[in-house]
Amino acid sequence: MSEAGGSVARASSGNRALAALRYRDFAVFVVARFLTTWSWQILGAAVGWQVWQLTHNPLAIAYIGLAQFLPFFLLVLFAGHVADRSDRRVVLAVAYSVEAACALMLLWFTLSGIQSVWPVFVAMTLFGAGRAFWMPTGQAITPNLVPREVFPGAVAVNSASFQTAVVTGPALGGLLLMIGPQAAYGTVSVLLTLAVLLISSIRPVRAHAQGTAFRFRDVLEGLRFVIRRRTVLGAISLDLFAVLFGGATAMMPIYASDVLHVSPVGYGFLRSAPGVGAAVMAAVLAFSPLQRNIGRWMFGGVALFGVSTIVFGISKVFWVSFIALFLLGLGDMISVFVRQLLVQLETPDAIRGRVSAVSSMFVGASNELGEAESGFAAWLVGLVPSVVLGGVATLLVVAGYMKLFPELRRMDHFPYAQERFTR
Repeated sequence: MSEAGGSVARASSGNRALAALRYRDFAVFVVARFLTTWSWQILGAAVGWQVWQLTHNPLAIAYIGLAQFLPFFLLVLFAGHVADRSDRRVVLAVAYSVEAACALMLLWFTLSGIQSVWPVFVAMTLFGAGRAFWMPTGQAITPNLVPREVFPGAVAVNSASFQTAVVTGPALGGLLLMIGPQAAYGTVSVLLTLAVLLISSIRPVRAHAQGTAFRFRDVLEGLRFVIRRRTVLGAISLDLFAVLFGGATAMMPIYASDVLHVSPVGYGFLRSAPGVGAAVMAAVLAFSPLQRNIGRWMFGGVALFGVSTIVFGISKVFWVSFIALFLLGLGDMISVFVRQLLVQLETPDAIRGRVSAVSSMFVGASNELGEAESGFAAWLVGLVPSVVLGGVATLLVVAGYMKLFPELRRMDHFPYAQERFTR
């Protein structure tokens, strides 16, 4: 391609990214999703720090992840079915309201002065239940808010917005922790209330399919679809195992406090580092999306994730740890971009909620179950060995998947099937 041709292509990609924001409902959804992601990051930073300061027990960190994972795992497939049969806007509003209640419960816990952490696990169980509904619904609703031709730009805008919240949320959480956890939980309650109001202003959004009587086997349709599509199965399960073993971020409260010896503000910056890397990559992808060799890019991103995990695990210098986490987020963003586009482009709208639920189940399992696995591993073999071994396991997963899913490794471009997108 000539230099002039490349400039035109980059401009066209950038125009598609900006064009998505011209659709009012999508723009409102992006703002609401930003607020909820911001809340999620602030809450995660505050809960991890508070529980570690109260217990100094890696098992307590493990239980935070486990408390979120169990309700998420049990409810997410049903939630995807609800997203395909209900107004997706209402499902999001209710789920965000549940999480606002979770933040208020944590605020009460902090102000009451209770030293036992069991109320935190109850609140995070509630949080996991809410996330089981908003995660697949949020993925399923996006193609309904923009036309097909600007959807890749909408994915990039969503990713950029998400990563901006991931960058700034933990840093803000660290600053709020200087005041106290109650400041973090109060802020989260306000942000989630605003998100509920914004989502409620979007027009009703339902899947474009004829209504049928409820059948339990329909709940599993998304899982059957994923199993039949090997490229989709490989993409989302790769994320599951890579993040499951490479869950270094779950150990950040311990590293910040006991290894790097930084304040809550430094802890907040550490939690922001993966988001900074991911945001940089999301901005690049927004204006120059991947078009060729997407399978290799995806495996390369996950491999970078694994190597960065190992470096973070052995580092005792703050700036080295920050750079490692920056590169970790950069690699993760590549795989996230490929996975999201691949899943949405392959899926008919009538079952998009259920397929998104399966994807969310894999991603949610990798995050929350990964936190639990990291906590248990740190308790069993020690902090540093658990993180380093997790990074090595991630690299082994990449090597195994390249052999197990050769069609994913060889995938050159995204599938653009007809009639996948409806408004």
